[in-house]
Amino acid sequence: MNVYGTDQIRNVVVLGHGGSGKTTLVEAIANVTGVTKRLGKVADGNTISDFDKEEQKRQFSISTTVVPIEYDDIKINFLDTPGYFDFVGEAEEACSAAGAAIIVINGKSGVEVGTQKAWDLCEKYNLPRMFFVTNMDDDQASFRKVVMELNELYGRKVAPFHVPMRENEKFVGFVNVVKMKGRRFIGNTSEYEECDIPDYLEKHLAISRDALMEAVAETSEEFMERYFSGEEFTYEEVSTALREHVMDSQIVPVLMGSGANTQGMNMLLLAIKKYFPSPQYLEVQAKDIATGEMVLVKYDETKHFSSKVFKTMVDPFIGKYSLIKVVTGVLKAGDTVYNVNKEEEARASKIYVLRGKEAIEVPELHAGDIGALTKIDNIATGDTIAVKGANMFYSPAAISKPYTYKAYRAKNKADEDKINGALAKMMEEDLTLKTVNDVENRQTLLYGIGDQQLEVVAAKMLARYKVEIELDTPRVAYRETIRKKVRVQGKHKKQSGGSGQYGDVHMEFEPSGDLDSAYVFEEKVVGGAVPKNYFPAVEKGIQECVLKGTLAGYPVVGLKATLVDGSYHPVDSSEIAFKMATILAYKKGFAEANPVLLEPIVTVSVTVPNDLVGDVMGDMNKRRGRVLGMDHIPGGKQIVTADVPMSEMFGYGTVLRAMTGGIGDFSYEFARYEQAPGDVQRKVVEAAERE
Repeated sequence: MNVYGTDQIRNVVVLGHGGSGKTTLVEAIANVTGVTKRLGKVADGNTISDFDKEEQKRQFSISTTVVPIEYDDIKINFLDTPGYFDFVGEAEEACSAAGAAIIVINGKSGVEVGTQKAWDLCEKYNLPRMFFVTNMDDDQASFRKVVMELNELYGRKVAPFHVPMRENEKFVGFVNVVKMKGRRFIGNTSEYEECDIPDYLEKHLAISRDALMEAVAETSEEFMERYFSGEEFTYEEVSTALREHVMDSQIVPVLMGSGANTQGMNMLLLAIKKYFPSPQYLEVQAKDIATGEMVLVKYDETKHFSSKVFKTMVDPFIGKYSLIKVVTGVLKAGDTVYNVNKEEEARASKIYVLRGKEAIEVPELHAGDIGALTKIDNIATGDTIAVKGANMFYSPAAISKPYTYKAYRAKNKADEDKINGALAKMMEEDLTLKTVNDVENRQTLLYGIGDQQLEVVAAKMLARYKVEIELDTPRVAYRETIRKKVRVQGKHKKQSGGSGQYGDVHMEFEPSGDLDSAYVFEEKVVGGAVPKNYFPAVEKGIQECVLKGTLAGYPVVGLKATLVDGSYHPVDSSEIAFKMATILAYKKGFAEANPVLLEPIVTVSVTVPNDLVGDVMGDMNKRRGRVLGMDHIPGGKQIVTADVPMSEMFGYGTVLRAMTGGIGDFSYEFARYEQAPGDVQRKVVEAAERE
């Protein structure tokens, strides 16, 4: 592969709803530009992007794949992302490395939830974008309907560049609305020839032309005045306005074609070259190490080398690759590089460009380009790799926080060490995964964005690393406490030849009012009934007891224990005797002090469109939730905030997606503990007795 300068590069992330045709589109482009001799198909498992066995088995993308394409005199790095919401972290990483986006829409399905989420990602990362309506070879596809839906959602900035030509229920070509020229495909190929504009398109073409001119007019006051006065814009004026304002997202083009037939690919490549910015027009955010201030750095190949690691790929067969985007300077094979985050030096002996699973060795990478490093230890996603002495590091991508979790365990106990190693590698690849060792409930937890992602992780571990885990519903971190004050005696007396054991305590147990602390210990002994040197032993007994309550074996909180009286033996008393006496007093006192179970309460924030608020609130009531409030946010959405028992949140992500068609998002954080209702308490106690 040739080496390209900063001005010759385009980094384009491909976004869209799951199953909209993103991978097929990238495959079609690769075929048209000669990268492949045969068009791969997702169903056949032979595309460049979906090379992982799990992707081929499930027939959808799980990871972001880089597919560099050489077109004309430029290089386009396509970042093909998963469309399913569980793998949003992959799309976020790709957007952080991209300079522009193509949002793919299935012409038959129209605008879907994934389309809107893709738009939101473009807004978040400030990416110029264009829509590509694919599957136009399907007679049920409606380009006009898609454009109308997009206009309704995003206004008149969305401008159709094409109008489809259909004859005998077949997609045979299109009209270029910018040039007002007809284009007829030569068979089912990407090639086309100029043709006359059919008369039957006159009405639709006029509507699309007006929409395009209105989008152009809205880019300046002068154009707006001329537009309303009925003045026509010249082709040069339209072309210049499009070139300038697609880059700043004031205009969003809509193109079309068929990925399965490679139709429209040449027009898409031309539009990418013409309208999308090269990195030389872009900036990246960095933190100055010396001052701690955030600064903007321009992509510039004349400066010292620096880059950011935006993704990690770990495969037992192809090894570990750290995908980097060069920000400044030029990286050459054999250069010594410096990990700014970890303050370590290493040698970049070889530089690669990845195309799917294929690693293509290149001599150098210029600012703005995407490549990969391998065989360098301790590089992680988010690190800055630069020349030694670099005084800033680049901001990592903001990755979605996981809230869905399941308990996992090894199917074969002998595999536990292997499982830990496999999960560590998978968490290097996917930053939305994390594991938590829940010592209290004797379980290990695997967190992710959704249930499907966790199932894929389990399947990948078996396929890649030959270890099997079982996923299960996790146990809730309940607590136990008491509700009334009691006074009890605990006496430990034992005589079995030689010196005996004697300890006698009178204890008061009552609620402390502080559920954040396990216990409070005080002593109010008078007259030396219990010598002071035994007080620590009494507290140690309490300390051990509160680790496990008597109701269901959960930790105790909010307990106040006061030593008020007792007795001792000058010979037989000992620390262990007083500790045992305290344990006896605790067991008796806790049972008499009206013990209750406490359940964790989380504050949940659910973001949904206005028309779905009622459904969300109704579901919250079913989960014993208390709605605290609703806040309107831009985009016709509301944030519903509610307090919900943690035990009712399992599987909520899946339910919310089903309820909202995937448009709803949620997050939560621990709030406090509250007394569990009687029926819940009974179930938990019964379950503990069965164990």
